Amino acid sequence: MAKADADVETDTRTPRERYRAQVRAEIKERAWEQIATAGASALSLNAIAKQLGMSGPALYRYFASRDELITELIREAYRSLAETLRASSTTGADLAGLAHALRGWALEDPQRYFLIYGTPVPGYHAPEDITGIASEIMRTLLDACTALAPDAPAAPFSAHLEDHRDWAGDHPAPAAALHRALAFWTRLHGVLSLELAGHFTDMGFDPALFFAAELDDLLAGRV
Repeated sequence: MAKADADVETDTRTPRERYRAQVRAEIKERAWEQIATAGASALSLNAIAKQLGMSGPALYRYFASRDELITELIREAYRSLAETLRASSTTGADLAGLAHALRGWALEDPQRYFLIYGTPVPGYHAPEDITGIASEIMRTLLDACTALAPDAPAAPFSAHLEDHRDWAGDHPAPAAALHRALAFWTRLHGVLSLELAGHFTDMGFDPALFFAAELDDLLAGRV
């Protein structure tokens, strides 16, 4: 079969479906521009409609509300990160590899990072399926932490996690791995959030080296 014929057969959507997908993509692109300028809390569907030369009611045929649009953006962001970490994991990446995959993903699109790990949007409540995607990300991290043999005495907080592990779902990770996963997640996100917000800009050190130093401490069990 010729390549041109194969390309034609890959998209089985109707012209109407393709047009709808294109408009939704344009709406999301404008939404990201707004978020970059004023933050997600200032997102306005009416402003997006004006930019696209549409009426407000016409745009609402593609996204019924601001929250529906935010949900779509958050869902895509979480899926992108989940796929990035999953891909790193399936190619043999250890905890350090996952950490660098996380930082690379965050630096690639800071606004996308802040949408899911920055200040919550006032009045917005994420649907259950997004919580499920976030759980996939934590499961990948817990797998990597479980694979590391404990190399430090059990800390009091590790014992606490034995009976406070709802956040880990049904993952069988031992308490030490739960502790390491939480430390990894909070400390590295703290460094990333400050870096992406520009707080290190005038401090005269290399944020990449600081991130690596924090990771070294975590890998050495200094949590």
